[in-house]
Amino acid sequence: QVQLVESGGGLVQPGGSLRLSCAASGFYFSNFGMNWFRQTPGQGLEWVRGIANGGVSKYCADSVQGRFSISRDNVKNTLYLQMDNLKPDDTAVYYCAKVEGMTWSKRFDYRGQGTQVTVSS
Repeated sequence: QVQLVESGGGLVQPGGSLRLSCAASGFYFSNFGMNWFRQTPGQGLEWVRGIANGGVSKYCADSVQGRFSISRDNVKNTLYLQMDNLKPDDTAVYYCAKVEGMTWSKRFDYRGQGTQVTVSS
């Protein structure tokens, strides 16, 4: 059974940093690309960053370019999102998601329960 469990969210001041983690289980983590999405109340899912299965190829939304970085540890089966220079507009629930299929894309078949990130002074 695929499980994705996010952690690391919280309250941070503008300009601050947070590191989100996503612990994966129930599938061969190193075989699949992964993505981070976020969602605010009343809005759809917004794709944020993606990473291919090997961890070399990475993809980034314009809104977080230069501030958010993605990485993965295929030994620990964990995905990370390092968020720097956070802005109030980054406030959202953040989800990790397993890519559907063997080639990276924004399409996913499983996602976690999410972790809340609030950027406020």
